[in-house]
Amino acid sequence: MYVLDRRCPEEPGPDRCISTARRIGPGAGPGASSRARGGKRSRGLRHRPWMAAPAGRVIDRGNTMKEHFKRAFTALAQAYWTEERTHKLNGDKSLVVLPGTAPILLRAMGLLNKDASLPPTKVRKYRQINHMVRVLQPALTEICSRFDTVRILDAGCGRSYLTMLLAWWFAEHQRHPVSILGVDRSQALVEECRRRADRADLEGLRFEASQLADLRLEEPPHVVISLHACDTATDDAITLGVQTKADFIAVAPCCQAELSKKWESVAGGAFAPMRSVPHFRRTAASTTTDIFRVVLLRAAGYDTDAVEFVDGNHTAKNTLIRALRVGDENPAARAEYRSLVEATGGEGIALADRILKS
Repeated sequence: MYVLDRRCPEEPGPDRCISTARRIGPGAGPGASSRARGGKRSRGLRHRPWMAAPAGRVIDRGNTMKEHFKRAFTALAQAYWTEERTHKLNGDKSLVVLPGTAPILLRAMGLLNKDASLPPTKVRKYRQINHMVRVLQPALTEICSRFDTVRILDAGCGRSYLTMLLAWWFAEHQRHPVSILGVDRSQALVEECRRRADRADLEGLRFEASQLADLRLEEPPHVVISLHACDTATDDAITLGVQTKADFIAVAPCCQAELSKKWESVAGGAFAPMRSVPHFRRTAASTTTDIFRVVLLRAAGYDTDAVEFVDGNHTAKNTLIRALRVGDENPAARAEYRSLVEATGGEGIALADRILKS
């Protein structure tokens, strides 16, 4: 069990206290606490760590140490992020996730340094997560008004930036109960996500290693999100959301090869010149696939749009499809999809067969 040096300053750098705690941890030997401070242990005195519990009481030093770190690092960040520094970082933009008000979250995400500064290499990610909040906030606020506890599934959570961000937003900004499940097929990534969430001290958040097709849910989610899931993995998330009647679906597609491969064998028609050039075929197929997805979600009973997810200067894969459930299937949108397929060469995407009733 680790203990903190009693002389650790009130507002230290977080790792200073932690490193001191490690030096005087188990196995350091009697008197290690004194030696860590450069002193000597007095002879004849029984060694007693400063956080030792009185007789008959047990103190969870792990949690005590975590709370000490949170207080110390928060104070450090608040002192560092003056109004001038914050304005220099954000300009005139009104952002939700600020380094001075969400330092523990940003540190757990790996965006803040030990001294609470934000390195230049992390500014892009910092701006991305704030844009995530802005584009998702209206729909999530609406969902909060419908349910006492909002259930969210992050399909393909990766390193859990969005998963952790949502857990923080619900707790600190919205102050609404939430239960979030992050799913990824990589066990190693899931373990990393669990460690990051623990460091951020986030509640209502858990992670599971699983293929989406093998996932067994105790209760259907109210919200399904999926960011940059490759190719048809985006359609897997959409399918799960539609089949479970999720109230809100948000997906940011990544690489998309299904339609481009089909177009390779399509000859003739007005779009033949476009399909004959591989680069144009791939880019046009990617955009057309997203259009198909928007129309199919409308056909499945969702009010759907597409917006720029992050600044185009950050990534070319910046389309976010947002779908809010409003009712049953829409026959007019189904007919619109069929017309689009016919106009673009007669090839559709498999998602249509998965989410539309025959």
